[in-house]
Amino acid sequence: MKHKFIIKTGLFIFAFLFFITSLSYSARIKDLTSIKGIRKNQLIGYGLVVGLEGSGDGSSQFTLQALSNMMESMGISVDKSSLKSKNVAAVMVTSEMPPFARMGSKLDVTLSSVGDAKSLEGGTLLLTPLKGVNGKVYALAQGQVAIGSYGDGNDRQKHSLVARISGGAIVEKEIPVQLKGKKKLTLVLKRPDFTTVSRITKVINKAIGSDVASTLDSGAINLSVPENYINKIPLFIANIEKLDVKPDTIAKVVINEKTGTVVMGTDVKISSIAISHGNIAIEIKSPNEEESSSRRRSKKDTKYKRVFVMSETTTIGDLAKALNSIGIMPQDLITIFQTIKAAGALQAELEII
Repeated sequence: MKHKFIIKTGLFIFAFLFFITSLSYSARIKDLTSIKGIRKNQLIGYGLVVGLEGSGDGSSQFTLQALSNMMESMGISVDKSSLKSKNVAAVMVTSEMPPFARMGSKLDVTLSSVGDAKSLEGGTLLLTPLKGVNGKVYALAQGQVAIGSYGDGNDRQKHSLVARISGGAIVEKEIPVQLKGKKKLTLVLKRPDFTTVSRITKVINKAIGSDVASTLDSGAINLSVPENYINKIPLFIANIEKLDVKPDTIAKVVINEKTGTVVMGTDVKISSIAISHGNIAIEIKSPNEEESSSRRRSKKDTKYKRVFVMSETTTIGDLAKALNSIGIMPQDLITIFQTIKAAGALQAELEII
């Protein structure tokens, strides 16, 4: 009974995913692009978590050295050999600084143990400078760490060597981004595509003005800021970001072999091909071809218990729905799709994860 439920659930999920991908949709330009030069910046630092209940680094030399250096910076002279670090853990502290973050803004930070600590639970991160790739300090982090958990009920577990501090860092130095007075901007597509970039250019020019946008390549669009927006560039960007565009995608099938999940787009096509898998025979043929030889077989021929003859214009979605209707398992779908691709009849990319 449980096995049948899993099969039915898998088939339902597959059908639902295909239905979602088959819908015609549009997206905001804001979700398809970003402005060149306006991005997040990665910050990193090395810090100490203290106050642990014997679950810290046991004998890590770099932890003892960092602890000794910190004590000396506070005017306390200590012998490193006399220090114990069971209640202290060395961590790498990482964060992302969003564009236009101002002094005093708060950032979330993530702590990851780099020693042999058993857990960071209950600890406190001491003041830690967070630096950018140029070595300059942009934020300071400190605070009580929080350990996340996963699972349900009595099976809840904790990954205790990674912790977070919500709003645990304060921005001390801003990363300058100047928009005022700019006459040119560049829109960068998150997924470069010639069709999509052409549609975006057309939509912008129709909404703002015919000479505003020009396509550079499949991944970028030049924007000329109109005179009436020179001192209102944020408004100019906002007016462009809210425009809707239907993005184009390549024909692609993504398969997760571990879970039996298959996700595909509506543009995936199959050429003429004959398929035999277990007790199923499928022949995809052009309309002017003669009746399938498999279909003319005697009903007593048990080798072909279920026969499908489908048009050459069949999409992989039509094939999947036909197979689903007779209760084919997701793992069988995966095998069939892989074989069709190997035969050169699947006109799409096949990605296995």
